[in-house]
Amino acid sequence: MADLEFFFDPGCPWAWATSRWVTEVVDIRNYEVSWKFVSLAMVNGDRGYAPDDDYHKVIHNFGLAALRVASAARAAEGNAGTKKFYTAFGNSFHNLKQRKGFDTNPHQVLTEILQSESLPTGWADAYDDETHTPIIRFETDLAIARAGKDLGAPIITFKPGTESESTFFGPVISKIPRGDDAVKFWDAIEAVATTPGMAEFKRSRISLDLT
Repeated sequence: MADLEFFFDPGCPWAWATSRWVTEVVDIRNYEVSWKFVSLAMVNGDRGYAPDDDYHKVIHNFGLAALRVASAARAAEGNAGTKKFYTAFGNSFHNLKQRKGFDTNPHQVLTEILQSESLPTGWADAYDDETHTPIIRFETDLAIARAGKDLGAPIITFKPGTESESTFFGPVISKIPRGDDAVKFWDAIEAVATTPGMAEFKRSRISLDLT
């Protein structure tokens, strides 16, 4: 059983930052993460976009296309395939900011991302394959059912399948903790998240640093 379920949308830079903190801790603690999907296109489509918010609609739809590719990677190689794709995507799209054409030719962009990490380029063909959409919808609904409405990405379930299971949106971090700092932060967040009655802990965001 996984120690953590991490629901992500590939297009969200905040989810990417949190995922890098999680992988830092996983490498140190030898934890197991189950990588799952939450589509911001579905979440925001259900509640409605602001009339002038074209940018988020475009980036969220690209994120949904990328999630279909992540689903194809999972079908081919299980949880490890999802992790490989998300790592390749994040390094290219968020760290290196290689985004040209994501709104006009998503298939090409996703193919190039896979090529950059020597992953099967055929996975990119799933970007518009609707057979993957019900899987994404199911996991999106699961994440929202656990954490609540009007949330984004990431959504994390600590200790899934146990009496201490607890799900929250976030943590949303502006800088990625590394090494001992990552572990200390993990222990603190896990303690807060799994404390009975804990509901919300929040402040306004500051600029994101992915270094």
